[in-house]
Amino acid sequence: MTGKTMRSLLFGVLGLGVIAALATLPHWWNAASSTAAIGGPFVLVDQNGRTVTDADFRGKVMVIYFGYTFCPDLCPTTLATLTEALDRLDPGERSKVAPVFITIDPERDTPARMAAYVGAFSPALIGLTGSQDQIAKVEKAYHVYARKADLGNGEYGMDHSSVLYVMGRDGRYLDHLDPAATAESLASDIRKFLG
Repeated sequence: MTGKTMRSLLFGVLGLGVIAALATLPHWWNAASSTAAIGGPFVLVDQNGRTVTDADFRGKVMVIYFGYTFCPDLCPTTLATLTEALDRLDPGERSKVAPVFITIDPERDTPARMAAYVGAFSPALIGLTGSQDQIAKVEKAYHVYARKADLGNGEYGMDHSSVLYVMGRDGRYLDHLDPAATAESLASDIRKFLG
């Protein structure tokens, strides 16, 4: 075999290897991104001032929304729709769901403020707050985007992502739901996770 033939053969084998690697790349990428960790342990304070952890919700399907009580539009609309969706479930189904609202604005959202806010939607809604550090950790665990937006005169709002996270009875991420969905659609989706 000549040197030229040997090089051609070597480049051919390398080329096949590169093609094979490129062909499996999309599969590898999808597998890696679909298993990206969402959720995890947290220690927060509920609207009654009680320290709670993610383990306190084991055995129930958690539907979690991140927002803040001063939110002018997204948060109240989403929580109202979620509450309506929960009302469409029968009592047995509702008892298996933990609807959770976690603040992204712990500076203003004290347990007392959270109690008044979530109480306006449903007695079943659980409001969670904590220190800046605790909230930052849970935001990171759930891949939540949240940032202060200066409104002038010392006032601020919060820019934030808007996703309903569904966590299984074991605390693991199952899926996310569209917060813009109808109450009927959300109820139907939640039922699937209770099945």
